[in-house]
Amino acid sequence: MLLERPSDDVYYDALIRRDAAYDGFAYVCVTSTGIFCRFTCPARKPKKENCVFRETTAECLDAGFRACKRCRPMLRMKGNEPTVAQLLDALDREPQRRWRESDIEALGLDLSTVRRAFKRQFGMSFLEIARQRRVGLAVESLVTGSDVIEAQLDAGFESGSGFRAAITQLFGEAPQSLRGKTLLKADWIETPIGPMMAIACDHALHLLEFIDRPALPAEIRRLQKTNGCGIVMGRTTVTDRIESELRRYFDGYNDGFSTPLAGHGTPFERMVWDELRRIPAGTVRSYSEQANAIGRTSAVRAVARANGANQIAIVVPCHRVLGVNGLLTGYGGGLWRKRWLLEHEKRMVASLTPMTELQERRA
Repeated sequence: MLLERPSDDVYYDALIRRDAAYDGFAYVCVTSTGIFCRFTCPARKPKKENCVFRETTAECLDAGFRACKRCRPMLRMKGNEPTVAQLLDALDREPQRRWRESDIEALGLDLSTVRRAFKRQFGMSFLEIARQRRVGLAVESLVTGSDVIEAQLDAGFESGSGFRAAITQLFGEAPQSLRGKTLLKADWIETPIGPMMAIACDHALHLLEFIDRPALPAEIRRLQKTNGCGIVMGRTTVTDRIESELRRYFDGYNDGFSTPLAGHGTPFERMVWDELRRIPAGTVRSYSEQANAIGRTSAVRAVARANGANQIAIVVPCHRVLGVNGLLTGYGGGLWRKRWLLEHEKRMVASLTPMTELQERRA
């Protein structure tokens, strides 16, 4: 139990209280600003829905967040090694510089001492941290329409091939193809049955899954490959819209979902998913009934595979399809969640029915 990760509720409560006991053990990443902080940061506390909690600064950096300049989470509160503070200060002054080992030696620092200090504190070297900062600045420049060569020079890369390799490694495509594009943005949405990850562009929702779904990493890689662009932390108006609709759903309102969905999948899969959305809340089907509904009576297994390939949980309600004899089966978010969702929808429909009948009688 001592090794169990605290819940986001516990973390957020500690953040609001500015609990110093968490310093060095957890950090808050603020999706609305792209910055990560200590729990004791004096800045105004963000809304809970804009918070993602990480256990190390390396995780925060890997997710694309920048260190807060007020609370300086990259520095320890006590006993920080002078070499670490000195180099981080230098990096803040020149984030676009291409730092080399010779630059570290020019500051009168021992390379092996610096390497051990940064690995011990951050799990990565100073040069790796500096590289992430440069690449992040370059991507920001590219997506606003800058020329590749201009972004390359601004980021401190003398070699075009080195710059392309760095961008490709992080975002899966070459710099010139990033120019002028809007990257997909990923953010967490809290629900009563666990946090979900929503990935969206400015126009449509591309993925909505529970973050503990085992297939989620593979789905993200497939999405990245299919769209040919990178995924960064952040929110869009689509994210806000699906979060609002999910909140009403979990509050018991049977309004349905109107958030636009991206058109992923094969034609057959899209046909199966469209039919899933026609299943009313509070009802269930078998896989064979689902196959009959799309006019493919012999494609029961193919329908089951298409259900499993659905990456928009709840909105495309594959949880409303059951196995043989009504058995709970085939739900990537966990069978306990499938049962919870079905029972929730039954209660939701039952609570709304009497009001509907009363309105009809009055009419």
